[in-house]
Amino acid sequence: MRRFLTYRAMLLASVFCFLLHAGIVSAQDLEPRTYSASPIGTNFIGVGYTRLTGDVLTDPSLPITNVQATINASALSYVRSFGVAGHSASLGIALPYVDGNLSGNVIDAPTAINRSGMGDLKLRFGFNLIGSPALTPEEFARRAPTASLGVSLTISAPTGQYMPDRLVNISTNRWSFKPEIGISKPMGNWFLEASAGVYFFTTNDNFYGGSVRSQDPLATVQLHGGYTFRPGLWIAGDVGYVDGGGTTLNGVSKQDRQSNARYGLTCSAPLARGWSAKLALSNGLVTRIGGNYKSITFAVQYRWFDR
Repeated sequence: MRRFLTYRAMLLASVFCFLLHAGIVSAQDLEPRTYSASPIGTNFIGVGYTRLTGDVLTDPSLPITNVQATINASALSYVRSFGVAGHSASLGIALPYVDGNLSGNVIDAPTAINRSGMGDLKLRFGFNLIGSPALTPEEFARRAPTASLGVSLTISAPTGQYMPDRLVNISTNRWSFKPEIGISKPMGNWFLEASAGVYFFTTNDNFYGGSVRSQDPLATVQLHGGYTFRPGLWIAGDVGYVDGGGTTLNGVSKQDRQSNARYGLTCSAPLARGWSAKLALSNGLVTRIGGNYKSITFAVQYRWFDR
């Protein structure tokens, strides 16, 4: 009986950890305007809330059905823009808090799991190579918008809640690194954006039961198209695709390579001087393994300039 319960928990844990990973590491997040230009000396502080709901597609050979997950994640973030060698750059940090519930039937036996705690710390450095020089707010206001090309590196540090004697954890207990390249093209009030990157993961050497869990690189591509009604007020349609990311446990492949597409809609609106709000909705479009969930995000941001 104990062996059966452990097996059941392992199945649910593999699903649950994927959804936490999707929500917090943001491998499948759709984020427009990431590479849009901003003046140097700009500071952004924001608070966001994301809710993920839905079922998860698992290996059909597994005796698990009716999987439902609800994950609530909030995050505090700060971003600052500055100049490097005559080009604009930015550095951001985000710290999430996660509360998640998962339920499902394993061999017709109902099981439910809940976890809550601090998530892994995220850092992002962005650097615009072409079309986005380092300009002060006054110079930026007078510029003619042009296309820009940028690169970034996102790092996830294993700082979140993790207990090796539990199968289900908030933290992934490993580092991840995502180099990415992106372009942004304004066309009057319209804009187009595209980005491509790859997540690289270190190994979790302290997985449940003393196991070693590793993950292959996960490639990501995003496309965005939108319209700006006036400064700060815009809407965008989003499409994203991820491929790869298969995992192994003690050297044995779990046959869970991802090949998933998502679509979504994002809108941003000014609230008051320096304040803005953003609402984003997304859903699974094509799902091979995991990622078949609905997502809604609401965030409020405050912006100010150096004096």
